[in-house]
Amino acid sequence: MLKLQEKYIKEAMPKMMEQFKYKNKMAVPKLKKVVVNFGFGKMTAGKTSSEREKIMNSFSNFLSLITGQKPVLTKAKKSIAAFKLRKGVPIGFKTTLRKKRMFDFLERLIWIVLPRTRDFKGISPSSIDKEGNLTLGFKDYSPFSEIVVEKGSGIFGLEITIVTNSKQQERGLEFLKLMGFPIIRI
Repeated sequence: MLKLQEKYIKEAMPKMMEQFKYKNKMAVPKLKKVVVNFGFGKMTAGKTSSEREKIMNSFSNFLSLITGQKPVLTKAKKSIAAFKLRKGVPIGFKTTLRKKRMFDFLERLIWIVLPRTRDFKGISPSSIDKEGNLTLGFKDYSPFSEIVVEKGSGIFGLEITIVTNSKQQERGLEFLKLMGFPIIRI
């Protein structure tokens, strides 16, 4: 089986050049980055500062195990009274993966995590936006083999965004299919 980066060069790039009549290899869509994030706002609401710190540390460790990189703390940009949210309060973590770590993460995602997901039938084409970027949401972290599910650790969902430079939905869709993402046909 080809590694993802080799698959791009040997299979996806020639097929994309042929199908969409690209004259230059540099015009073919590429993977730019993968952003993995999750919010923990509800879990820390009403907790003391020491409890909040403990929860944030455990979630930071979970995300670093999944991605292989230390996450960055995200804070609220503005106050929203309906959500009991104040500006500057920590609300989640995010990690941006590029180059080798991005390809390693995507290989695990495509070949290990997605098949382990409960009731997984494929990725819907509606998950791809107008720019050709794919966004996947997970209700829990159990498909990720790096994390041992413990009692009392709390279940959190996370979001994975795969950013391409395709600029068009149909080209992004075809590019992601050629890269090996299990996208269903409607």
